[in-house]
Amino acid sequence: MGTSRTGAAGATARTHVSRTGQVAPAPRTGLKAPLSVAPSLPLDEILIGDCIAALERLPPESVDAVFADPPYNLQLEGALTRPDASLVDAVDDDWDKFASFSAYDAFTRAWLLACRRVMKKNATLWVIGSYHNIFRVGATLQDLDFWLLNDIVWRKANPMPNFRGRRFTNAHETLIWASKSAGAKAYTFHYDALKAGNEDTQMRSDWFIPLCTGEERLKGADGRKVHPTQKPEALLARVILSSTNPGDVVLDPFFGTGTTGAVAKRLGRHFIGVERDSAYAAAARARIAAVEPLSGAAIAAAPEKRAEARVPFLSLIEGGHVQPGETLVDERRRHKAVVRADGTLAVGPIVGSIHKIGALVQGLPACNGWTFWNAERAGRLVSIDAYRAKVREALSA
Repeated sequence: MGTSRTGAAGATARTHVSRTGQVAPAPRTGLKAPLSVAPSLPLDEILIGDCIAALERLPPESVDAVFADPPYNLQLEGALTRPDASLVDAVDDDWDKFASFSAYDAFTRAWLLACRRVMKKNATLWVIGSYHNIFRVGATLQDLDFWLLNDIVWRKANPMPNFRGRRFTNAHETLIWASKSAGAKAYTFHYDALKAGNEDTQMRSDWFIPLCTGEERLKGADGRKVHPTQKPEALLARVILSSTNPGDVVLDPFFGTGTTGAVAKRLGRHFIGVERDSAYAAAARARIAAVEPLSGAAIAAAPEKRAEARVPFLSLIEGGHVQPGETLVDERRRHKAVVRADGTLAVGPIVGSIHKIGALVQGLPACNGWTFWNAERAGRLVSIDAYRAKVREALSA
């Protein structure tokens, strides 16, 4: 969660709106701000200043993904202390304070519209938040015709306790993943790679990841955290690996200390960061400069099964891999079906596809016939999916 950038919808590049909704001149940062109109995309740069103004200077439909960690509007009332009376280092910065819910909603609408303009047609957007703000963000996303794909629960392995004992321990945050519109069907999602990395089980929408601690947590010379809400790199890695490809451009309009940029660089993606606070930006630059990108082999996108060429079962018969009249069985040899010359299977008088017959014999509504049926070869079973792979290999040769 980086610093907030504006407080009202429709803000222009010449106007800054404070947390309280009062118009004020844009602050001087002391750093060279690459916010002037540029002929090309400012890849791997941190733009210093108001995020609305910065995003207005980017070309339309130019980024592949957005990760946004906006102010949460935590609405803290006074200092938070532990039972021993020590002070909790909580988020009490001015950039997280808004005069009202309506001011926060206007701010949310403004930066989401700015992000929407620079998103490619099939780009997706991630927003992270807590119960203080995520429901308001979600409603605004739907009002702006974004299409919600998932809400992800980030379960914290080591959450901060509830010191006052008046509520449940707040042990999670929520990420909303959305496409630009309901019609954007070709968005990136590496389903097969995520499944393979998760013990061949579908990746779930609850992610158990520790908070940012230890050497990963950036600290200043005084030993205090540089940023109060620095996100763990593991969280950003899963976001980026799931929904982008090597070479893609990831925009972070609330860059903070640069977790998005550091992870993007390591994983072979480009980033564009926007950050108002010059101290945060300086810490982010130093952090990203020290990152060593992984090798191409380590980050190359794994082939997606859905992107592979479709192979009809009839092609296996035509290629001589399966013979008409032979019997296919499941891996436990409990069910049998006869191969017909036209590429269908038969169980008694019932004829259908490998999928339909596979579902029928099991009494299930659906079945992946490619992984269910096997051919007998020299006393052992060979999955017909192995023969499909051979046909695909021949087609691509």
